[in-house]
Amino acid sequence: MRLTHLLLPLSAAVLLAACGSTPPTRPSAPAVPVVSTAKQAEANLSPASASIVSGRLALVVEPGGVHVTGLIGGLQPLQVAGFHVHERGDCSAVDASSAGNHFNPAGQAHGRAGAGAHHLGDMDNLRADAQGRANVDVHLKGVTLGGGAATDIAGRSLVVHANADDYRSQPAGNAGVRIACGLIRVTR
Repeated sequence: MRLTHLLLPLSAAVLLAACGSTPPTRPSAPAVPVVSTAKQAEANLSPASASIVSGRLALVVEPGGVHVTGLIGGLQPLQVAGFHVHERGDCSAVDASSAGNHFNPAGQAHGRAGAGAHHLGDMDNLRADAQGRANVDVHLKGVTLGGGAATDIAGRSLVVHANADDYRSQPAGNAGVRIACGLIRVTR
């Protein structure tokens, strides 16, 4: 009986020691940078849904995001139109539906950029002048350009919608059909 009394505490000590040991470390995957690895990109917007809307946009990395500038033409004079980054860089469908949904890696509700919860791809509406042109000057916060992080917009698309974004309706602001689409292509 004495041998059993000696082995029982010894067995318990060995088991407890095994439970407290650190598991072997596994090699970790290389970290994806959460900063932009590119400096600039461009997006050439082509008509979609039988519109005549087109434009050329430049995207330049800035602290905390990406600055989008350029000119879009072919809009209805004095029109207000929705404008978003979409999740896929595919404008091949006639109606640009191939671009997918708004870019939303954090799974937020749709809204207005800078005013609470919103998709990272949400931007303010475009306002066309009397000639149907809209000058774009947007500071897109929280996104990166290049590098493959969840916030990376390189290789995604910019889409113009036929109607104004109401910033409330889910999931996309009730902005209507897609009237132009362009791939965000890194140039430098």
